[in-house]
Amino acid sequence: MKTIVITGCSSGFGKQAAERLARDGHRVYATMRGIDGRNAEKSAAMKKAAEADGLDLRPLELDVCCEDSVNAAAAVVEAESGAADVVINNAGQMYVGITECFSADELARQLDVNVVGVHRVNRAFLPKMRAQCSGLVITVSSIAGRLGMPFFGVYHASKWAIEGYTQALRQELASSGVDMVMVEPGPFTTSLFETSPQPADADGRTAGYDPGVPATLEGMKAGFGEMFEDEGVPTDPKIVVDRMIELINMNPGHRPLRSVCGVDFGVRELNAACEPMYAGTISGLGIEEFVTLKGSVDS
Repeated sequence: MKTIVITGCSSGFGKQAAERLARDGHRVYATMRGIDGRNAEKSAAMKKAAEADGLDLRPLELDVCCEDSVNAAAAVVEAESGAADVVINNAGQMYVGITECFSADELARQLDVNVVGVHRVNRAFLPKMRAQCSGLVITVSSIAGRLGMPFFGVYHASKWAIEGYTQALRQELASSGVDMVMVEPGPFTTSLFETSPQPADADGRTAGYDPGVPATLEGMKAGFGEMFEDEGVPTDPKIVVDRMIELINMNPGHRPLRSVCGVDFGVRELNAACEPMYAGTISGLGIEEFVTLKGSVDS
């Protein structure tokens, strides 16, 4: 049995991962914000189902945008279970729209959820994981962290940031025995698209663009909708959860930094092409020990 903490469990990847990992016999802290408010019904339903099936699945309040909330959740986990064995940074939002039309405050909110929120969670749980000289952190990135498309500029900013942040932290943590990896989903049938914030555009900047620009945005949204309805396209969230479970079950030292899931728009090939360059950077700096995980298992 492992103690597993997952953020953003009210829906999507987080909810599915929490339920499946609990059924696999793990103690799972399914965290979400508004556990006594906006997500009270979801939390109660999860708890009731867990009790009915004898699962160690524990809904827990955690708002990644509030340091006090993150630290309070970490204190509960520590008091009940000690150090977490696995942390899954799943909570996130996807802002979509003409990039210029997002205000600076809207951009800051996107970064707060997707980047600073991950950092808050890591800071809360890593000390105990390092002290036990083992553990795994899985962060949900995106293929959007490896490429650039129109209308996703604000989201790209957050996911490109989390890619570099995670790659650096993985190297810094290697000597402590704590592993850090990313999954990079393509488009999936979760609520991410349905709940995507769009720019308030209080100063009317959209009107200054050629009409074809917002029309193209609407066309792209329709295209994604058609993709989700096509049973032949790999957009089932189960694919991502399957990969999370595979990563958890892998021997330390054998987990890849990046795992692409679903429709990838060429990101798998991009990642493969970049690996030798990343290795060359480490070699050139003379810090090869930063890519060897302490406690690695040979097979």
